[in-house]
Amino acid sequence: MQKLKVLSLPYLVWMFIFILVPIIMVAFFAFTNNEGALTMENISDVGQYANIFIRSIWLAIIATAICLVLSYPLAYILSRIDKHKQSTMLMIVMLPMWMNFLLRTYAWMTLLGNNGIINNLLELIGIGPLKLINTSGAVVLGMVYNYLPFMILPLYSVMEKIDKSVIEAANDLGCNSFKVLFKVIVPLSLPGIVSGITMVFVPAISTFIISRMLGGGSNLLIGDLIEMQFLGNAYNPHLGAAISLVLMAIILVIMTVMNQFSPDDQVLI
Repeated sequence: MQKLKVLSLPYLVWMFIFILVPIIMVAFFAFTNNEGALTMENISDVGQYANIFIRSIWLAIIATAICLVLSYPLAYILSRIDKHKQSTMLMIVMLPMWMNFLLRTYAWMTLLGNNGIINNLLELIGIGPLKLINTSGAVVLGMVYNYLPFMILPLYSVMEKIDKSVIEAANDLGCNSFKVLFKVIVPLSLPGIVSGITMVFVPAISTFIISRMLGGGSNLLIGDLIEMQFLGNAYNPHLGAAISLVLMAIILVIMTVMNQFSPDDQVLI
């Protein structure tokens, strides 16, 4: 037991320095003013940005839902193909993640620009040009592209453990494809669904690079708002800390709710 405590010491030190201390600092700045006096003014001022919070949550929900719809059949196909093909397919899924996040987003700016590749192609067939960039749709597209692997991998890791004989038994007992999907595969893959939703929604709701580069100034999200308070012209670290604290609370509540749908006692066959 003593040995386990010693082995866990580096993690505890890391957690204290890089998790606990920053949270304490955020809380301190959120509840103090420039003179260091306690105040609730910063928290109350967060209410004026309710529309930005709603927009961020809404776009994050849309991006997460699209990622789930796209990832679920792909993850199932990956889990059912031959083992020697799985590694190749997984490498293709993870390949975009090997490139810098900023460069990937810049690439979409080139594709979606008014004189970008997509609009040039649309002009050739007489449809374009269309306003693709600096829109909410472009922001959602950027989220889906960048965070899709975070949905695929948890789903795949869970589905890969579902024994094929379980699905065959359901078919033998008279279940059609629809019933097999919703009464066998979905319940068994629920932990992967919950993990995937969490891993996509959390970074999507707090992103600022994607919204700035693909959404323009008209699609301000929470991440952009926080950055403005610390690095922008509207420098106000106390308000920025209050917004960060509220965002942290929202994410914590959402994760708590999502954990209620994860069957901890479920055993994957």
